Amino acid sequence: MKNVKIEKASKPDAPSILNIQKKAFLSEAQLYNDYQIGALTQTLEEMVKDFDVYLFLKAVLDDGMIVGSVKARVCDNVCWIGRLIVLPEYQKQGIGRKLMEAVEGCFPGAVKYELGTGSKSVQNINFYQKLGYKVSGEEKDNSVTLVHMEKVK
Repeated sequence: MKNVKIEKASKPDAPSILNIQKKAFLSEAQLYNDYQIGALTQTLEEMVKDFDVYLFLKAVLDDGMIVGSVKARVCDNVCWIGRLIVLPEYQKQGIGRKLMEAVEGCFPGAVKYELGTGSKSVQNINFYQKLGYKVSGEEKDNSVTLVHMEKVK
């Protein structure tokens, strides 16, 4: 695997991150036969606004190419992590794990970390469980049942 650095992302990275997000979430859309999920319909303008609310991290190759990202924010000592994405051709190489470890490390004061993933996304659920997350609930969101997961420090 190539060297991957995890760095803070900024608004000029939004077009690349949005492009990766749409490619990464295509498999989710196929699982649910729903191509209107938020990750696929989000606009560049909406993502740029997210940079005002969330910390974004990016996974960058030596040549400067962004291959993954994650966003997070803290509210009441709880860190909510969202949209962990890695380009499909770079998945299963440890990049997602690096992004998760880095984003958790950005919020050392958090008492717990929370995230959500689709109930049919067994690979995602297994991945998060390997990182210490446990299923804490479910909620229906249009065609998708979201599984809530948390990791208490």
